[in-house]
Amino acid sequence: MIALLIFLFPLAYSPGPGNMFFAANGARFGVRATLLASAGYHVATWIVTLAIGFGFAATLERLPGIFLVIRWAGSVYVLYLAWKLFNAGALEDADEARPAGFWSGALLLVLNPKAYVIIALMFSQFLTSGDQSHLLKVLWITTVFTLNNFVAFTVWTMIGDRIARQFADERHARLMNRIFGLILSGVAVWMMVG
Repeated sequence: MIALLIFLFPLAYSPGPGNMFFAANGARFGVRATLLASAGYHVATWIVTLAIGFGFAATLERLPGIFLVIRWAGSVYVLYLAWKLFNAGALEDADEARPAGFWSGALLLVLNPKAYVIIALMFSQFLTSGDQSHLLKVLWITTVFTLNNFVAFTVWTMIGDRIARQFADERHARLMNRIFGLILSGVAVWMMVG
């Protein structure tokens, strides 16, 4: 398990679509308001990881067009989120703004092709074909991966929330939203070309 956590640490804690999404939502709405989106993301993470562990990766390998569709759809979705954030007003203007919900979090994972690559790579490193306890090992790796991501995203959400406290007035809140919007836009472009 130590080797798995060492493998996962830089992947889970470095800036990526999920981390930036949760940092931005934490900054905009606070930690508590992101809990539904986090639940959606991590339920989807567990299901997708389990599916890949049991052979979805082989399907993606046989049908690379699916991967391309997921890549572009995910990039467009993150770009859409970035646009909404970039144009968001101050934190006090939140009457019409709503935090991301369960399905937004789940969709973010499902449309993130980098997650599929990381998950497939993880299983290629930590799951052997001759393993007698294949089912238990897939369940174990899936659960460790999901919990590790949950901790990382919670940290990023808390960082976003803490930053927001420093930017509570109108002018600073707009600046913060634009900065997070630009970062998310960069992540979307990275997803497209990566």
